[in-house]
Amino acid sequence: MTTLVKIAALSVAVLVVSSCAKVPEVELENAKKAVEELKAVEANRYMAAEFNAIQDSLNAANVAIETEKSRFFLVRNYDAPKSKLVNVVTIAEELKAKNEEKKAQVREEAQQNIEAVNQLIAENKDLLKKAPRGKEGKAALEAIQSDIATIEASVNEVNTLISNGDYLTAKDKSAALKAKAESIKEELNQAIAKTKKRK
Repeated sequence: MTTLVKIAALSVAVLVVSSCAKVPEVELENAKKAVEELKAVEANRYMAAEFNAIQDSLNAANVAIETEKSRFFLVRNYDAPKSKLVNVVTIAEELKAKNEEKKAQVREEAQQNIEAVNQLIAENKDLLKKAPRGKEGKAALEAIQSDIATIEASVNEVNTLISNGDYLTAKDKSAALKAKAESIKEELNQAIAKTKKRK
């Protein structure tokens, strides 16, 4: 009887250990899916640091699972990687909401830049009329006029990017256009100021 009790107790112990040492496949799939969904909404672009951190957590959990798999089955324990995987899913959900906020913010910045660029284009065209038109200035003014036309065409490209949902590229391009338009305004103002001094 004693031997039977020992065998039964051992069987229960093995059963408990083996049930605890089950590979967290469902949690792993859920975590992978959560990270893929984040990438699908471009969190890897808009929240690169946070996305990389969650990707690192998933990779670390994967490594921990493989490490446990290589151990003797009676001492395997997947609690730590399982907990990490559950955490990945939780953080991914939070990041998804934050990512939408970030995208809206970036879109707003791109639109504000474009409004500023359109205003600068109008101002630069007015300044162009007042700019000195001597022999030396003619070539420079033609180059500036060409630059303004290029900026105008690029504004349409940025608006298309915004319509297509590529807010990050739109923000970068619109910021560059704004800087260029501001530079032209400064150049024209300096040319006009020099002419006034000569008079």
